[in-house]
Amino acid sequence: MENFVIRVKTKLGQQVVDGLSATDSVFNLKAKLAELTGIRSDALHILSGFPPKVLELNNENVTLKEIGISSGSTLIVEEKPTICCNGTEKNEIKSRPHISDTENFTNTPGILMKKIVPADNSCLFTSVGYVISGQINPDCSSFMRQIIANAVAADQSEYTEALLDKPNDVYCEWILKSDSWGGAIELSILSKFYGIEIAVVNSVHGNINRFGEDQCYSHRVFLLFDGIHYDPLYIEPLDGGPIQTMFPTDDDRILIEAAQLAKDANSSRQYTDVQTFTVKCMECNIHLSGQVAASQHAKETGHMSFGEIVI
Repeated sequence: MENFVIRVKTKLGQQVVDGLSATDSVFNLKAKLAELTGIRSDALHILSGFPPKVLELNNENVTLKEIGISSGSTLIVEEKPTICCNGTEKNEIKSRPHISDTENFTNTPGILMKKIVPADNSCLFTSVGYVISGQINPDCSSFMRQIIANAVAADQSEYTEALLDKPNDVYCEWILKSDSWGGAIELSILSKFYGIEIAVVNSVHGNINRFGEDQCYSHRVFLLFDGIHYDPLYIEPLDGGPIQTMFPTDDDRILIEAAQLAKDANSSRQYTDVQTFTVKCMECNIHLSGQVAASQHAKETGHMSFGEIVI
């Protein structure tokens, strides 16, 4: 009997699962993944395919073949939020019907809109989580931070002090902190991990920066960046149906809309001027005005952690 060889991506890196076959059940798969990752089988959150889609694994008697897992498949394994004793999630996840399969959606009329996420220093990670799952889930940030730290630590020739603006090991420790901001480096790593192009609509410069553009990924997602904060973009259908956050990279319709959104946001000054915005040093609680002041404070004190001040 031919065994399946399945690639599994977790926050600890990529591993291989073998010893399974097409006729093995979902129960067997979950047992294998629980053993591999240390996550309880009932807390497994599994995504598969490109773009990543959540696998429904409630029926543990169906076979791997029946749910579309074949040899060579790549699974992204995360941990579901903790469930409290009263049956509610530890961190409430706000969601609505979400389409991740775009085959029958690309011609549906809709409006490109911004979904506002919390300004809690993890807005980049929350935004990426939203365009993948259609949910605002603050818990996803720690998972993504670990992904990034592991990727950087594993390739010190690529992620040098010159690129990171701090020693490799210092950066890895820094990015794991909940008050550390993400940017271009983190977006490029997450683009590769999830296998999607991430297009960032920059309202400061009125342009779009595309991460993973040269990787020929099949799908693209959009974020809006105003100088210090990221929010995800999505299509709100005119018929009130499910939202869409992923789009084929060979369909430039949404890309053109996003480019116009960037220009409109720039012309109407819907961005934060990094020369005058205010942040707080999370280590000594000093308020600093502008990027230059924050950089100077970091050089003088060695403090590397700054937080958004929400007005």
